[in-house]
Amino acid sequence: MADVKKASAMLAESKDAIVPSVDFGTGLPVFRDVGFTGSPPSIWTATIQSLVYSTPQKRYIDAASLGVEAAKARLKDAREQVALDASTAYIELDIVNQQLEDAHQQEQFAGRLVNIEQQRAEAGVDPLSELLQGKLTSAQIKLRRLHLETRAASLDRQLAALTGLPAGSIRIDHASIPEIPQIHGDAPQRELNGVRAAELAASSKFSRARGDEETNYIPELRFFAQYNRNTTLLNSVNQYFAKALPADNFASGISVQVPFFDLGHHARAHESAADALRARIEAEQAQKQNDLEITYLSGSIQELDAQAEIASLRQQIANEQLKSVLAQLNLGNGTGTGPGSEPQLSPKAEELARIDERQKSEDALDAGFELAKARLGLLRVMGHMEDWLDELHGK
Repeated sequence: MADVKKASAMLAESKDAIVPSVDFGTGLPVFRDVGFTGSPPSIWTATIQSLVYSTPQKRYIDAASLGVEAAKARLKDAREQVALDASTAYIELDIVNQQLEDAHQQEQFAGRLVNIEQQRAEAGVDPLSELLQGKLTSAQIKLRRLHLETRAASLDRQLAALTGLPAGSIRIDHASIPEIPQIHGDAPQRELNGVRAAELAASSKFSRARGDEETNYIPELRFFAQYNRNTTLLNSVNQYFAKALPADNFASGISVQVPFFDLGHHARAHESAADALRARIEAEQAQKQNDLEITYLSGSIQELDAQAEIASLRQQIANEQLKSVLAQLNLGNGTGTGPGSEPQLSPKAEELARIDERQKSEDALDAGFELAKARLGLLRVMGHMEDWLDELHGK
């Protein structure tokens, strides 16, 4: 917003060059003048000046106008980026909260696993390494839970900074998260505000560079008018003129400034041209970078979609394996005790299966978030972010 106000002020400054400016000055002598001072002694002076004709000034006005449009486009681009960051942080915080619930359940399962292994180790059924392995599993789950808690606190702070709301005041509601449109890279692409801002900024600098160049060979016309109120107080000015100095004096005219030789203007024109060329190249690079991002995200979404499907299948398999373990523990494995039969499952198998099932659930959540983040990113670089935000506001 500050950039828009600054650009608007620069535009107003460029246009105000043709608006007459009025200056007023006054002064009283301190000591009596001695001799001829070379200029009429004025007690006050009023001057009016304005630009009448200047082709370069028209270029500067056009440049400032384009600068305002560029600033507005940058503001829209910044708002879309903030909306993207806030949406991503909100979705991730929802995922992290779900993973924290899974982690707390895993800690309970790991605690029971350690107790079981402790009893089995004391009874000589399992070696000490199994107990240590159980403790390692519990420590890893605790570390994972601490990491999730730290991440949740960081995301809460990030959302507070993005929204301007107090930290901790945002309550995550999973049902409030809308479905992200499944846009594809071959969909119609709209002009991205960031790219448009770069192109407008380049056009603005080219217009300014053209104005600087024209300053070197196009004349400039200015209007002026001046009124002096002269005084003979504390001076002997009338001794030096054939007639008494009049009190009221007025003059006006058109001044014509013809550029003839000014190395400073020539150097500035070359500097502006180089700056404009650089801005044009940066605008082209911005478009190319955006096209590259579209290609990258389009390919990533296909991979992430496949990874999310794999993670979901693994979660379903882990859930079915847990059901199988519970059934065998409740009913027995039914294989008997003869040679070649499988051994009866121990209680620790249940805890391990529960831990694995919760871990697969966390993995599925991670895969789903990465897919959602990529879809939001593609929505942004395709120029459809504002449409999605408008749709959300309408609900």
